[in-house]
Amino acid sequence: MTIHPTALVGSGARLGDNVRIGPFAIVGDDVTLGAGCTVLAHAVLEGRVTLGARNVVGHGAVIGAPPQDHAYHEGIRSGVVIGDDNTFREHVTIHRGTGEETATTVGDGNLLMVGVHLGHNCRVGDRNVFANNCLLAGYVQLGSDVVLGGGAVFHQHLRVGDLCMVRGGTAWSKDIPPFTVGEIINAVCGLNAVGMRRKGIAAAARAEVKRAYRLVYRSGRNISQAVAAAAAESWGPEARRFLDFIAETSRRGLCAGRTARAAAD
Repeated sequence: MTIHPTALVGSGARLGDNVRIGPFAIVGDDVTLGAGCTVLAHAVLEGRVTLGARNVVGHGAVIGAPPQDHAYHEGIRSGVVIGDDNTFREHVTIHRGTGEETATTVGDGNLLMVGVHLGHNCRVGDRNVFANNCLLAGYVQLGSDVVLGGGAVFHQHLRVGDLCMVRGGTAWSKDIPPFTVGEIINAVCGLNAVGMRRKGIAAAARAEVKRAYRLVYRSGRNISQAVAAAAAESWGPEARRFLDFIAETSRRGLCAGRTARAAAD
């Protein structure tokens, strides 16, 4: 274990093996750092924050700060729970939950580049890539294997499905279904075929997802009609994941399909 002499580490902090804490970093009393974690210079971890193993917290990052929510008040016991092997680059901010015993959660293997913000009660899956300055408001749910372009911003209570790819510099207030490409504000333009292939999804399964996509976005049906039509057929697991996301009740509604472009193979 290596702790720089200028770092401030609370007496109640729980530190795993081989933890490294850099100059002027602050680690609070209620923080748990798993084995092999690195906290770089001027980072701040405060409140009830739990990190698994081998996470890197970059220069000036802040994890566990109070939420930006009028409903929150000092004394609420909430936190941040993070898995293993994540990298949080410079000035990433992750706020703790806003309700009693709630948490903002991050899975495993995520890369959050410079200036990314996760608002209170966000739920983030595994192996996602957030380019610089992506901003997620409170209660956003993000699946796994998602790529978010730089400067993309997401409204509270939004859902983003697995294996999405979202263009940088865009703003979103509608749910983005799994496997799709988010191209312009609240509109998808087809499927993330490259990402699906790289994930090892077979050609037949990709073709079935494409058929499900066309049923929802190219058949002329509204969402309720498309869901009803899909229920009359049997689907494999990937297409089922897409259709279940579509069918799930949402606070935000669903992104439109951009009809000027065909779905990708």
